[in-house]
Amino acid sequence: MVDWSAESRPKLGADSVWWVCLERTASGMVERTISNPPTRARAEAELADLLSDLAARGLTVLVGLDFALGYPKGFADSIGARDWKGVWRRLAAEIKDGDDNANNRFEVAAQLNRMVSGGAAPFWGCPDKGKSANLTATRPERDALPRLRTTETHMPGTKSVWQLFYNGSVGGQTLLGIARLHRLRFHPWLAEQSVVWPFETGLQPLTKGKWRILFAEVYPSMVPVTVPAGGIKDCEQVRALAHHFAATDAAGTLSFSGPADLTEAERDIVEREEGWILGAGQKSVPVVDIHDWIKDPAEIYRHSFATIRREVALDQYPADVAEVLIRIIHSCGMTEIAPDMAWSDGAIAAGRAALAKGAPILVDAEMVSHGIIRRLLPAANPVVCTLNDPSVAPAAKAQGTTRSAMAVESWLPQLDGAIVAIGNAPTALFHLLELIKAGAAKPALILGFPVGFVGAMESKEALTQSGLPFLTLRGRKGGSAMAAAAVNALAGGLE
Repeated sequence: MVDWSAESRPKLGADSVWWVCLERTASGMVERTISNPPTRARAEAELADLLSDLAARGLTVLVGLDFALGYPKGFADSIGARDWKGVWRRLAAEIKDGDDNANNRFEVAAQLNRMVSGGAAPFWGCPDKGKSANLTATRPERDALPRLRTTETHMPGTKSVWQLFYNGSVGGQTLLGIARLHRLRFHPWLAEQSVVWPFETGLQPLTKGKWRILFAEVYPSMVPVTVPAGGIKDCEQVRALAHHFAATDAAGTLSFSGPADLTEAERDIVEREEGWILGAGQKSVPVVDIHDWIKDPAEIYRHSFATIRREVALDQYPADVAEVLIRIIHSCGMTEIAPDMAWSDGAIAAGRAALAKGAPILVDAEMVSHGIIRRLLPAANPVVCTLNDPSVAPAAKAQGTTRSAMAVESWLPQLDGAIVAIGNAPTALFHLLELIKAGAAKPALILGFPVGFVGAMESKEALTQSGLPFLTLRGRKGGSAMAAAAVNALAGGLE
């Protein structure tokens, strides 16, 4: 099993390349080798040596790699590649991946975006130095191609292969991984003895042939893993995954056929272009001990915040923004929202200063109000929700608007220097911006987290362009829990 990496410098330890080799012997499974090569070039050389040796001994080898082996439907045709093999050839030709891990993955992604859409899609995510007209740091508003492959809809937790950067992304290691895997698959020592599942075998039970080496895509997080004190998660994941597949193989339950409910059209695109994650769509229900759970609230918080810090690259954010981001992620359980967080300079400091002075907190929904922890508020700040005021519904009906928008008008006497937290209605945020543009007083900070499919994304983009102090989450996601969490973070940090 191989845990790949998109690091741009030689690296050992966490977030670097790890691989482990188990071998079945007369006395059982033996962990033959575990390696942590500092570069992808070194990893390729080690794997070529190992695989040629195992094949020469007449052994059959499953090589699991934790990056996508294909792209969503339509990508191959859009770059003139026809199928997986054409995509692999192009990436092998275009990717430059040096012996020191220096690589051009962002330049190649921008070039592919230019071919696919003429703009900055479908690939996205890069550091500032990688930005260009054809590659942006944030996800494009419209996807040029499907966001997920068919297999990813059968494997919860997987991320889109288009995302190249930020914690948990898989796109960078996929670009670099496919280029290296192409060299391994067609290596002079291995070419006649290896195949790629399911591209060269089909989604079906495997039959013996000339091949000895089977390359397949795997997803390490499908197997629970316990990391010992001082251990490294990447290392433990490849070990756990290797033992998992060895055990299922020994039990006769390792399936290469894919889910039975796939249509013929879906099977065709999987076998021709997208590929499949080994084990995706197969039911595997872990046994849960209902007596083994954390009961100490403080310990739950510590574990939760530690998980967020481990899974999100918080060093990319100002310290005060990172603190608020942890709270917001904790409220929804979605670490993947981090790249979509947006804020104005000095927003957090402005919000905290306003709270310290006793500023009111104006909210658009009772759920936001109920989520705010009153004991954290530094000046017993009033929390105001006018949505259910008796005058709001009749006025909204008379003016042909929503109650949420009309309720904002009731904020006007308290708006100057207030904290506004919107966690439900895009119409509330739109109308607030209208009123301020028309001359209403300006709040100290707007926390914009409306949610939904109509107006949520647009209202938040309008907020980012308003020139007002703000913190928001781009896109459709949001909600009362996030808005309340943002207030709690302003008021009490991570207390």
